[in-house]
Amino acid sequence: MPAALVRLGGQAPPAAAPEYHLRSLFSPVTLAAVQIAAMKQIIRYTLALAAFATVAAPMMYGPALAEPAPAASAWEIGPIIGRRNYSVNMPLRPTPVREGFTIEFPGPERADGHVHYVTFDPGSLEGASKIRFTYRIDAVPGVRFVPQEFPERPATIALFFQRRGDNWRAKGKYEHYRWFAPRDSLQELRPGTHTMTVSLDDEWISVLARPRSERPEIFDQSLKEAGRVGFVLGSRGGYGHGVFATGPARLTVTGFEIL
Repeated sequence: MPAALVRLGGQAPPAAAPEYHLRSLFSPVTLAAVQIAAMKQIIRYTLALAAFATVAAPMMYGPALAEPAPAASAWEIGPIIGRRNYSVNMPLRPTPVREGFTIEFPGPERADGHVHYVTFDPGSLEGASKIRFTYRIDAVPGVRFVPQEFPERPATIALFFQRRGDNWRAKGKYEHYRWFAPRDSLQELRPGTHTMTVSLDDEWISVLARPRSERPEIFDQSLKEAGRVGFVLGSRGGYGHGVFATGPARLTVTGFEIL
């Protein structure tokens, strides 16, 4: 017998007790109305749960509609090149939370790990006009965010997308397979809630710092054949080269919209 049904005296109430109690309080007509209202409430609650499950399920988001961030299971903490994950001592997936998902910064030393890229597969970005990214950083007072490659510089976060089929060597045609948001959209990591909205018509830069305006046709093809999109952590001059924290700190993603 479930413990929740046991009274203080150690005996469970008779099975008919709740129904008998209602009958003693209401007339048959009133009781029927109460039961119908309760059933409607249950149906509304069930439909709300079904709607939430539909939104929260991992899925591919296209540019036609603005959507909240994809589920945590759709995101990857990387990058993974060959068999090596460059986000050292990090889980492959972020942790789902009510607001979206969260990532705990490694630290307090470089040797303890660092996080670089956080991305998902969006399908084609052809026809998209901008990306809106909302996140919150929580940290113990005094904690610093440190770029593992350039520890003297401020740690930053930036939007990013990558063309499918990149070999990560940035040579020949692959020089234009990774694209980073314009320099003026870069944000330094600091506690609080932040939003960045970046137009895909702005001056994005390739992995070797070549501007979008130099090869707009290649940029458009990269959007059409996008394989990853998300954000990267590093510093100015070292986008995506990794960050750690000197104390307890986390980043929570509450929205990532392709518009």
